[in-house]
Amino acid sequence: MRPGTRVLLVEDDRLIAEFAEPELERLGFRVRCAYDGPSGLKEARRFEPELLVLDIMLPRLDGVGVLKELRSEGVRTPVIMLTARDATIDKVHSLDLGADDYVTKPFEMDELLARIRALLRRTEGDEVLRVADLEVNTSTHEVRRKERKIDLTAREYALLAFMAHHPNRVLSRELLLSQVWDRGFGVTTNVVEVYIAYLRKKVDGPGEQRLIQTLRGSGYALKGA
Repeated sequence: MRPGTRVLLVEDDRLIAEFAEPELERLGFRVRCAYDGPSGLKEARRFEPELLVLDIMLPRLDGVGVLKELRSEGVRTPVIMLTARDATIDKVHSLDLGADDYVTKPFEMDELLARIRALLRRTEGDEVLRVADLEVNTSTHEVRRKERKIDLTAREYALLAFMAHHPNRVLSRELLLSQVWDRGFGVTTNVVEVYIAYLRKKVDGPGEQRLIQTLRGSGYALKGA
């Protein structure tokens, strides 16, 4: 499991959500919660979680409907469904629609955490992101340009990895701030500019193609062409 892995919990029972959220954060996850189906869809599109924990019995739009909508949009985020003990039909239907696992309520937190870790181990694997001659290994956190190894701090790596996941896309300062920093500590978009400057010095060496680009008034992009 990578520190900072984004998890979205969609659960209308606030007691469950308020118990699960700090437990997940304690293990290094970045967690957001939503409490009904439409809000879950909105957060899934905005937060871009790496794992979704989704209750079936949600108000306004049930979890099966949320899952169906996300899969129809091409979202392949791993999903663990939270199901009632006697909801066999819902379990089967959810798996048919593309859910990856389910946990029956009521559940022990240790069981949910074990399922999350097991699913992330299956889905993360060794992934190398490539932009031109830049390689970002999301398993080992190694970064290279051709034969040159690039040493980054944890925050620099998180910023570069997010950009590498979205190559050639203009990423606003606000988006980068929301994905890489905890807004609860009062950081501003100025910190993004500072870390982009740090990355440029390390990633774009003398004589190398400039990969990190600034689009004034819009944000930044990691472009390989």
